[in-house]
Amino acid sequence: MKRRRVITLIIFIVMLCAAFSAAFVLRSSSEKLTLSSVLASQRDEKTEAILDSMTLEEKVGQMFMGCFYSGTPSADKVQGYGLGGVLLFQSSFTDTSRKALAAKLNAIDEACEIDPAIAVDEEGGTVNRVSSSPAFRSEPFSSPRKLYDAGGLEAVVADVHEKNELLTDLGIDLNLAPVCDISTDPKDFMYARSLGRDAKTTAEYTAAVVAACEEDGIGCCLKHFPGYGNTADTHNGAAVDNRTLRQLESSDLLPFKAGIAAGAPFVLVSHNIVSAIDADVPASLSSAVHALLRYDLDFDGIIITDDLSMGAVSVFSPDADSAVTAVLAGNDMLCTGNYAQQYDAVLEAVRSGIISEERIDSSVRRILTWKSHMSLI
Repeated sequence: MKRRRVITLIIFIVMLCAAFSAAFVLRSSSEKLTLSSVLASQRDEKTEAILDSMTLEEKVGQMFMGCFYSGTPSADKVQGYGLGGVLLFQSSFTDTSRKALAAKLNAIDEACEIDPAIAVDEEGGTVNRVSSSPAFRSEPFSSPRKLYDAGGLEAVVADVHEKNELLTDLGIDLNLAPVCDISTDPKDFMYARSLGRDAKTTAEYTAAVVAACEEDGIGCCLKHFPGYGNTADTHNGAAVDNRTLRQLESSDLLPFKAGIAAGAPFVLVSHNIVSAIDADVPASLSSAVHALLRYDLDFDGIIITDDLSMGAVSVFSPDADSAVTAVLAGNDMLCTGNYAQQYDAVLEAVRSGIISEERIDSSVRRILTWKSHMSLI
């Protein structure tokens, strides 16, 4: 009798485990197919209330990060389009003072009901928008590779904290860094900007930088997904990466996975053509690349394009059309200097039914959620 009860109990446990396993598989499959439904279950009432109150024009404005190559924009220019972000270049930090710049950025925030994310590329080394000016730092920030050579990860993290303090004091909310690309060949275009180490070391570096930024209350951005490797400069024209998916998974994708796991709020997608994923268009315009990022790497933060005015994009898509294609591919924010024309193009695409307003809402929801976390609303 006792033996029969034991056997019955074992059968019951096996059946229960099988049922649970089947339910888990079905649920996982469902989540992969309908990520928006998963995100819907985590929606914040405050964010939803703001989203519901916004006009279509305001929503589309939030999806643009305007690139201002020549000086700091006026508050009216940013407010007029309701830009979701403002990307500053070196000219904003030349022949000015900390106080004067901070006042300009504060004026932009004051003019906008929802503050734009004020962003820079302050990578250290060859790309320094802020510290290249003596008025903001006595010397430019060193490259992560040079810091790592001198003092390992500890030196890199200390540098990140110092950098974050400078940026936040100025009113800058987002640093488009760290560079997650794997490059160990000095001849590579991205070598000077990369850590110059293997995938494992670069992944550890990426996770540490993201953690430091989260601790300091400043946004960071993993770039350039899915990894430059040894491909050419996309500023000037098309660049093709012919590596296999297995090569990418065992190397270039690892730092992105580590950064996402550490909580990175942004991932910037490059303009490389990655033939193993999509041989027809640049990564920034490819729905297949975005599906890889969303579903395989489980990233539910903000996907932002590299600058849409770069040569590698213009080869495949005219100025205005590239923004529409980028939205359809899955980008949440569009980085561009030609935001005025492209803003109109996206608006028209929604009004004509090419892009659904639900698609716009999914991106704006992510942007508002992050901004709420950053107290930008």
